[in-house]
Amino acid sequence: MSDPWADPATATQAGPPYAGPPPTAPPYVPPYGYVPPYGYAPPYGYAPYAQWPPGPPSPWAAGGREWPGQVIAAAVLAFVQATVVLVASLYLWFFASVADLAANVAVRGGYASPAVRGLATEGSTLTAVQLASVVLLVAAGVLALNRRTGAVRLWLIAAHAGQVLLAGYWTVRLLMLLDAIPGDDAQWPVLLVTLFFALGPAVALGMLVTGPGRRWFDGTARA
Repeated sequence: MSDPWADPATATQAGPPYAGPPPTAPPYVPPYGYVPPYGYAPPYGYAPYAQWPPGPPSPWAAGGREWPGQVIAAAVLAFVQATVVLVASLYLWFFASVADLAANVAVRGGYASPAVRGLATEGSTLTAVQLASVVLLVAAGVLALNRRTGAVRLWLIAAHAGQVLLAGYWTVRLLMLLDAIPGDDAQWPVLLVTLFFALGPAVALGMLVTGPGRRWFDGTARA
């Protein structure tokens, strides 16, 4: 029997209509963490390896440049100093309140003590001054981490310089009080305590008046 497809004169039957090209498979997406080998090219129709979207900008960046470590350290020292001074101010307010109470009791008893009254007034005044310096330290530290202007640098310098002045005042005042008290010489502990309060601000001032800390707020690019 001859093959009907071999004879051109043989009639043939029509096949089903053309339904178009066969459906294609969905694009292949490699699993998370898959790293293709070197030189590997995915076949046609496969989706390339999906990259992670870029993350949020760094909070320490301004115009593509990051805050120098000296500026960040000076701001952090401002926050640390503010915490220490806040605690010391609460103790000072407590002792000033006790001295004021003792002065009021002495007045009611017919004995007025100008020295105790003066200590109470001085303690209350210094408490208010130190609390104001705490607000200045926190505000200057926050501004230094968010703005790059010469005015912010001056505010931060003023905040730290104020702490050095307060430490110097306390050194002189406590030494005067110790001289009026008979007994052992206790000047070294007082000097160590006031040095502790002045050390952080002094270091921060050095970072802000020299090197990258000064150039950053002046607008000079970091080296």
